Amino acid sequence: METTLENSAASPTPISPTPERWAAKFFIIWSGQVFSLVGSALVQFALVWWMTRTTGSATVLATATLVALLPQILLGPFVGALVDRWNRRLIMIIADTAIAAATGVLILLFAAGIVQVWHVYAILLVRSLGGAFHGPAMTASTSLMVPKQHLARLAGMNQTLQGLLSIFAPPLGALLIGLLPMHGVLAIDIGTAALAVLPLLVLSIPNPPRQTAVANGTAKKTTYWHDLREGFTYVVKWPGLLGLILLAMMLNFLLIPSSSLTPLVITKVFGKGVAELGWTETVFGVGVIAGGLVLSAWGGFKRKIVTSLTGILGIGAGVILIGVAPANLFFLILVANFVIGVTQVFANGPVLAIFQTTIEPDMQGRVFSLISAGTTAMMPLSLLVAGPISDWLGVRIWYLIGGGLCILVTLAAFSIPAIMNIEQNRQQAPPPPDPSPTV
Repeated sequence: METTLENSAASPTPISPTPERWAAKFFIIWSGQVFSLVGSALVQFALVWWMTRTTGSATVLATATLVALLPQILLGPFVGALVDRWNRRLIMIIADTAIAAATGVLILLFAAGIVQVWHVYAILLVRSLGGAFHGPAMTASTSLMVPKQHLARLAGMNQTLQGLLSIFAPPLGALLIGLLPMHGVLAIDIGTAALAVLPLLVLSIPNPPRQTAVANGTAKKTTYWHDLREGFTYVVKWPGLLGLILLAMMLNFLLIPSSSLTPLVITKVFGKGVAELGWTETVFGVGVIAGGLVLSAWGGFKRKIVTSLTGILGIGAGVILIGVAPANLFFLILVANFVIGVTQVFANGPVLAIFQTTIEPDMQGRVFSLISAGTTAMMPLSLLVAGPISDWLGVRIWYLIGGGLCILVTLAAFSIPAIMNIEQNRQQAPPPPDPSPTV
């Protein structure tokens, strides 16, 4: 039963100033997370290789990908309210520990020689569930630890890191698989997880004050379901934020298939092989690193949204170039992938900084979870649409469709005041609704 509280009002959320000596503390925690990402990348490579070698089944690999996506798609909207209610440092500790424990179970199965494909599915599910909690907690905590003027540069650093991982994780994983048994490779993830958890055990992470409702002079904490509903309301009633999230979802739908179809373009259109496919991935990673270094040093335009939308236009142009490049000019594919890598950083880094600086700290867990769930859900949906269209009209048709619509949608976004003014309109964000806790 719901009871409306008389004279109820949500208490404002004060934003504590970032300490002057923030860098040392933050980068100790960040470095631990970097090691954890390296371990996770090695686990992912090793498991994909094992499933490929053991089954040779595309269905198995596709199922593994779907299993890894489901927790973030289905549970993401519900996780965010918990991230905003609970201690974010403890969430990260528990999530990292649970992921490592799941890997530990897999190590025992491999060491005993009894591992089966369904075991791998189960472990991937647990790891993804941990990531569904860990990601929003870390992202939401960052905005309270890093001064807002440095968030875009930090996003550039993170993009650079992703580029380095995309280049070095596969060959490192291949080398380790050749030197160690499978359970030995997986054991590295336990060590890197420990490096991520240890700093969190001794260093504090700020948490925003919990929202309360005041009724008849008595303050009461809001309920989980109220907080969950409030997250949806916060997004829906803020046109700029809602528009930017819908834009991100639409662009994910348009652009995700292009990366999945790349092997077919390389082999069927250009008549090349695995070496050339490797080069395209390497050049993309180099582009990400270059873009990350530039964004880290530059920080982008004064208006972050301009940097982000300009980057999206660059991605669209690169995708179209892949769609129109003559079959005898393979080097154009390398140029396109480098451009996509660079401009992807300009697109993703600033928009994350916009979210971190405009969304109230005590709402970030919910909003980031909604964003993650929405954009991730576009991945399987777009592949279901793009696959048949590419089989029907040719493998490169989606590059023209996706890249062209990407540019058109982005140009339209430049003309939408709610999106273009989202940074300036931070104070115009809707106040949280009056709580009506369930009693």
